Amino acid sequence: MKRYAFLLAALATAAGAVALGGQAAVRPSPSAAVDAVFNAWNTTTPGCAVGVGVAGKPVLTRAYGMADLEHDVANDAETIFEAGSVSKQFTAAAVLLLARDGKLSLDDPVRKYVPEVPDYGVPLTIRHMLTHTSGLRDWGEVAGIAGWPRGTRVHTHAHVLDIVSRQKTLNFTPGTNFSYSNTGYNLAAIIVSRVSGKSFADFSRDRIFQPLGMTHTSWRDDYTRIVKHRAIAYERAADGYHEDMPFENVHGNGGLLTTIGDLLRWNENFVAPVVGDKAFVAEQQTRGHFTDGREHEYALGLYVRPYRGAREVWHSGSTGGYRAYLTRFPERHVSVAVLCNAGNANATQYAHTVAELYLDGALTPPAAAAAAGRGAAPQVPVVTPALLAEYAGRYVSDEAEADFTVAADGDVLVLKRRPDAVLKMRPVSRDAFAVPSLGTVTFHRDGSRVVGLSVKLDRVWDMPFARK
Repeated sequence: MKRYAFLLAALATAAGAVALGGQAAVRPSPSAAVDAVFNAWNTTTPGCAVGVGVAGKPVLTRAYGMADLEHDVANDAETIFEAGSVSKQFTAAAVLLLARDGKLSLDDPVRKYVPEVPDYGVPLTIRHMLTHTSGLRDWGEVAGIAGWPRGTRVHTHAHVLDIVSRQKTLNFTPGTNFSYSNTGYNLAAIIVSRVSGKSFADFSRDRIFQPLGMTHTSWRDDYTRIVKHRAIAYERAADGYHEDMPFENVHGNGGLLTTIGDLLRWNENFVAPVVGDKAFVAEQQTRGHFTDGREHEYALGLYVRPYRGAREVWHSGSTGGYRAYLTRFPERHVSVAVLCNAGNANATQYAHTVAELYLDGALTPPAAAAAAGRGAAPQVPVVTPALLAEYAGRYVSDEAEADFTVAADGDVLVLKRRPDAVLKMRPVSRDAFAVPSLGTVTFHRDGSRVVGLSVKLDRVWDMPFARK
């Protein structure tokens, strides 16, 4: 609440006008209050750019902090940032354009275009992938299990296809649940290329970016390519900021290089379509359904749900040290784009705070936080030396191309992963351990004998390992 009070005070200062003689007050420009939102970013830090569109017109574009700390280059309104998963809506739009061309259907099986995907014996469609109901394991988390998470080596779409081809099971039957998965959007980009006969980057440029005048937007399909006026991404550490640039060529799930101005142009296409038509943009914003008819909050590359009583259409993004948030409030015709090159920047919070300044009372007041009751602390199982000995051994997964060794180190269980990782395992329940940077490891038994383990993450629900 202190943050809101400060911003309102700044807004009042910026106004310089009050109601006189019964006349209505002149609505002030919120620019000073917007500046206050980003006051942490200066000439010694990276920062952000913010753009606001009202009634189809850009009413504010600002930039804060530095685009390049090494060469003292400041961010400005035309600085190019990477948009992370904000990119997904453009991938979905490209697939929709091919559907309108009659070259595919969203309800086509994925294997029709990507036979590298295993046959799981159940329908797995393009629509499932675009709505995150496919059950496909997230390839990045699978790679992370093996010790090569995203950002540790150069990944390509060939790596994605290789990892996908080795997955023997899904997280769940397609259409029955929701699990956010980058895999589906990488496969969607591959489908666009295979069906159109063009690279995904060329198709996007010809059918989306150029028609909308998004002249600063492209895909990071070659991370070594020189991109003029691009901000370097940074992560803050104890000794200051360090570069944290994406160096992978996978895209479609993320990898959009863009500006706040180009994102505002894209948002306006949902109101006055240049790419597609009214039916096209309506379809992209229609929330998905599970096979039992239940509706969920994800449309085609977009979340659609209320924010403080107002319908919001949005997506956030995070890759390397880039942070992004693009949002629209359709009933008020207000758009906000925030792009940052600092891993500690909260683009989501910034965008919402700025949006509140322009929505002019359209939002319901934030509910008072209810005091959360604390339940009894969970019982931590006692792990005896004899129990540790039962878990010790070598565990292998062909699906993740990973080889673990579990061993006792005194009274602690550790998991060793090549080349040199030694991860402490904290017991959380019978046969289950929390492992930092890996997830939850659960050992499986045949009678009393431990015969394997499984790794569970947010986007990989059950990766089995056999004991050797």
